[in-house]
Amino acid sequence: MDTAAREFLSSLLHTPSPSGYEQPIQRLVRDYLARCADEVTTDSHGNVVGRKAGASATRMLLAGHCDQIGLIVQFIDSDGFISVQPIGGWDPIQLIGARVTIWTASGPVAGVMSRKPIHLLTDEERKVVPKMKDLWIDIGATDKADCESVVRVGDCVTLELKAQELRNGRMASVAMDDKIGLWVVLEAFRRAVAAGPLPCQLFVASTVQEEIGLRGAKTSAHGVDPQVAIAVDVTHATDCPTIDKKAEGDVGLGKGPVVYRGPNMNPHVVDRLVSAGLSHAIPVQLAASGRATPTDANALQMTRAGVATGLVSIPNRYMHSAVEVVSLDDADQAADLLAAFCRGLEGDIDWAPV
Repeated sequence: MDTAAREFLSSLLHTPSPSGYEQPIQRLVRDYLARCADEVTTDSHGNVVGRKAGASATRMLLAGHCDQIGLIVQFIDSDGFISVQPIGGWDPIQLIGARVTIWTASGPVAGVMSRKPIHLLTDEERKVVPKMKDLWIDIGATDKADCESVVRVGDCVTLELKAQELRNGRMASVAMDDKIGLWVVLEAFRRAVAAGPLPCQLFVASTVQEEIGLRGAKTSAHGVDPQVAIAVDVTHATDCPTIDKKAEGDVGLGKGPVVYRGPNMNPHVVDRLVSAGLSHAIPVQLAASGRATPTDANALQMTRAGVATGLVSIPNRYMHSAVEVVSLDDADQAADLLAAFCRGLEGDIDWAPV
């Protein structure tokens, strides 16, 4: 991954984007796509779509969701402590003791996610997993009025946005799900365009609200109306303690992007992805899902009369935590794989699985 690409990834990771509050990151996406797309549009749902014209009428869509899980301010008590609701799927244990940021109209407000100390918990309380209602955010306010002078009900909250480089080309950060996938589709689009005239009409979508129901993929794909589409998301890396590979598959960091097989994935798309990996010396891991995946691929496949859909995933340790870990090499190789796939879409292609 070159310096410019790494800096762009860093900017994505340090920009807030809880579901429904994606506007700041979508501004970055528009600026990025303006340098390589013929047209960049933003729909009323908030999806950003880039388009580059090509030789054939085939409409190819790359999709990565820009939203992250977060929190939303629900209530401010008389002492100025803040209760929240989740945006997306949270394990409350991940929140205890976390540094958080409340994104207000006047700017970011720092806070800490708190509960009463272990010394004061009863024996029964120590045995029970805490619920969201048992936690609160402390911004240092003196009372309700002081808190409400900077925070409003409905403001969104994220964990502190911080990326940390680890050994062997690995990186830990909040919201690798799915900002690493978003980076992959944007970089794949740029690389495919930079390589010369395209054989297809190429679209890329930064989709919104995946974490609360694959919503942006449904609306953006309806607008693009592609014949073929690939979603890029993260998947669980199983190369760490306590995960059963018999149940979850064998997926490791640094072994290349993951290509999924199963009923959500068109077999021709899968074959072309695997072939692109072989012909370009890009390592590919295979994974299986016997049902519709909980990713944008599910929504893409069922758009209009149906879309030939693929799913490429980046292995991710510790998903939906403050320390999601990925291999930057896997992401870089995924961008090359998708660019090669798009540039191989020459002539008329029958995607029917017969």
